[in-house]
Amino acid sequence: MIGYYVHHQGLGHLTRLEALVEHLRSPVTGLSSLRRPTSWEQGWVQLDPDDTMPPAEAAAADPTAHGVLHWVPRHDRGLARRAAAVTEWIDRADPVLIVVDVSVEIAVLSRLSGVPVVVLAMPGVRTDPVHALAYEMADALLAPWPETAHTESWPAHWRAKLWAVGGLSRFDGLTPSSVRRVAPVAHAGPARLDNPATPTAPTAPRRVLLLWGGGGRGTSASEVASARAATPGWEWVERGPDSPSPDLWSELAAADVVVTHGGQNAVAEVAAARRPAVVVAQPRPFDEQVATARAVERLGVAVGVDSWPQADRWPGLLHRAVARGGDGWQRWSTGHGAASAAVRLDALVAHHRPVTSSGRTAS
Repeated sequence: MIGYYVHHQGLGHLTRLEALVEHLRSPVTGLSSLRRPTSWEQGWVQLDPDDTMPPAEAAAADPTAHGVLHWVPRHDRGLARRAAAVTEWIDRADPVLIVVDVSVEIAVLSRLSGVPVVVLAMPGVRTDPVHALAYEMADALLAPWPETAHTESWPAHWRAKLWAVGGLSRFDGLTPSSVRRVAPVAHAGPARLDNPATPTAPTAPRRVLLLWGGGGRGTSASEVASARAATPGWEWVERGPDSPSPDLWSELAAADVVVTHGGQNAVAEVAAARRPAVVVAQPRPFDEQVATARAVERLGVAVGVDSWPQADRWPGLLHRAVARGGDGWQRWSTGHGAASAAVRLDALVAHHRPVTSSGRTAS
């Protein structure tokens, strides 16, 4: 049995679990304050939220335990109830392994309960003492990005236990050619051979697919409107929590350029589709998305920017993305990141599975 903790912020942590579980042989129980997904068919432990205390009250309640942890405000009943639920489940289910995506506190609690942990390695500045606590105690650090993306400041012993599987997407296993790229064509009738001046069919506008995530955005609607206005000849299609795509894979395939926030799952899905892209970082703790935007730029797989650009920069950015193309994404995504991660997790389960007194491994 594997336990998998899913952070409630945004949609990416849950999407990653759903991609992984398709390839895991080991049974999985999800633990989260998110509601159990309707499509989820395995175990689910519903945790109390830990963010209901009013912000001013939480700020006065030593939420970091004097800088040792990230979020443990004093006398928060939600914290107590969720910790009790996790340890009660560990005692009852006896998991072989817990994957933590992501929470230093859950990683520490699980390891204190005697369960090995695999921690999702996140982009951004993670060498602070709090992150280091979780990274040090982890049996492995699972990175849904390539090894060259974010490990420059890491100590050698962290890199030694790194599983850099590359982009991990629900679209793993598909190939960009498996969806025909669709572009609207305006028909003006056949040109006459005896009249070279006969107008031909007008060129269809090129398409930008703009992707937002569920973790919030720092870009206003007016900034997006200015970018549209500055790029005549481009049709912008916007997708996000308020305007979900009916078929994201097909829309990715149909896009000339994808403009996406810098969340790991969105980047992995663009990478899986091998589309030219501009990755625009949105504000996140520890500069997570800034780090990803800079990594894709540095590795030459896409155009990356630290924040939403001024409108007059967009024509040049889209041109750069088209010129760079999408083939470089193969350096970010192998196309089987979820399967690779599942193989490693199943192997670690087999390694840690307790041996009974009869000499057989426990189920």
